[in-house]
Amino acid sequence: MPARLAPAMFGFILSGFMSFAVSGIAMLRNAGLVDGFFELWVNAWLPSWAFAFPVVLVVAPITRRLVGMMVKAPRASAR
Repeated sequence: MPARLAPAMFGFILSGFMSFAVSGIAMLRNAGLVDGFFELWVNAWLPSWAFAFPVVLVVAPITRRLVGMMVKAPRASAR
């Protein structure tokens, strides 16, 4: 895979992990450990991931800029 696709692949994987965790916690809190929990979770997670991935692609550059404004850049070392 070309390196230029790294930000999109990062967003894809991150949104997958995050939506999986968040949907699982929400399912556990709302339904409890019921029969068919995993199937319910997957059915909630996949549409969540489909929504989360494009959101990450849009929000990540904005977040990077905001963090860049809040953090001091390291000083160049004098040689």
